[in-house]
Amino acid sequence: MYKGKAFKFGDDINTDEIIPARYLNTTDKADLAKHCMEDADKGFAKKVRRGDIIAAGKNFGCGSSREHAPVSIKAAGVSCVIAENFARIFFRNCINIGLAIVESPEASKSVKTGDTLAVDIASGLVKNITRKETYRIEKYPHFMQRIIKAGGLMASIRKSSSKNKKKE
Repeated sequence: MYKGKAFKFGDDINTDEIIPARYLNTTDKADLAKHCMEDADKGFAKKVRRGDIIAAGKNFGCGSSREHAPVSIKAAGVSCVIAENFARIFFRNCINIGLAIVESPEASKSVKTGDTLAVDIASGLVKNITRKETYRIEKYPHFMQRIIKAGGLMASIRKSSSKNKKKE
């Protein structure tokens, strides 16, 4: 379950708006967090708090494939991204680093900046506590839920590998 304040963005937010190319020379997560969404909302990194949620329109994460984009979002403290739909490579990159990401055209249209949201990927529901609305989302397959819960693909593999070693 993810709960936080929503920050609303429009359609076609590309990876260069999420983390501008001028910051791709670093892999330092704290540095990336400081510049997250900088070209879409200059003050975003100072306003966002741990657990907050990004809500956006169509085609979020389009543009060049850069893992820096979801890493900067997660490092900024965002717990979940909701959009009408996502660029597919961005979607996979989010799952691979353990950032929850869900598609909901209904939530995308209704959510406003400042709304308090609760997202339950296991039950397939997004609750807009502010507006007293509930939106359905497609439930993640169990393997994707495990990857997210573990903190990403590599963490999930390490956890699974460690469990298998204990069985031997």
